[in-house]
Amino acid sequence: MNIFPPANSADEDGIVAIGGQLNSTTLYQAYAGGIFPWPVSPELPMAWFSPDPRGVLFLDKLHLSKSLLKEIRREKFKIKVNHNFEEVIKKCASIKRKKQNGTWITPEIIQGYIDFHLKGFAYSIETYLNDDLVGGIYGVQLGEFFSGESMFSEHPNASKIALANLCLNLKSKGVQFLDTQMVTEVVHAFGGEEITRESFLNLLSKCDLNKKISLNKTSLFD
Repeated sequence: MNIFPPANSADEDGIVAIGGQLNSTTLYQAYAGGIFPWPVSPELPMAWFSPDPRGVLFLDKLHLSKSLLKEIRREKFKIKVNHNFEEVIKKCASIKRKKQNGTWITPEIIQGYIDFHLKGFAYSIETYLNDDLVGGIYGVQLGEFFSGESMFSEHPNASKIALANLCLNLKSKGVQFLDTQMVTEVVHAFGGEEITRESFLNLLSKCDLNKKISLNKTSLFD
């Protein structure tokens, strides 16, 4: 039994539900229904969102800039998949961001997604420089559906190369789109766009959430 109401019942702020446990069962049901958690305040219960509009990146429209492609071909970075998920999410939580005080990646979020990762539903794509973790992205994968959560960079282009690898990896497996939730400056540069909640839920309904897809490809152009 699904504990969430339909995503299209969200209020004008995109909130579908308030409260509940942040465990693997809840997270699976949320993402399978087009919903994701987003703490609005440490003093308030967990909020669950399905925003309208929704950010997506259609992989057949993926744009990689000439400068990024040049950086990729230099092969300066080593890419790993799920090598250190815990460190990636903790770095995403701690890195300072423009126009943002604090982080929404709370200790509860960190532990919830680590547990989800151990269940096989949360992935990290990581970039290393001289064996040091310098960039990465993590998100949720349910079969043909991947929802990007957050990324960090401690070296120019490190997170962009991780995102490029994820997109090309998914595209090579026949995945049609990446859920970005919102369209940030980086996502927009990669070709991301906003669509209506109804259109997003229609896309999600066509995904095989049980399909076995491995994201262990670590070379961008193999």
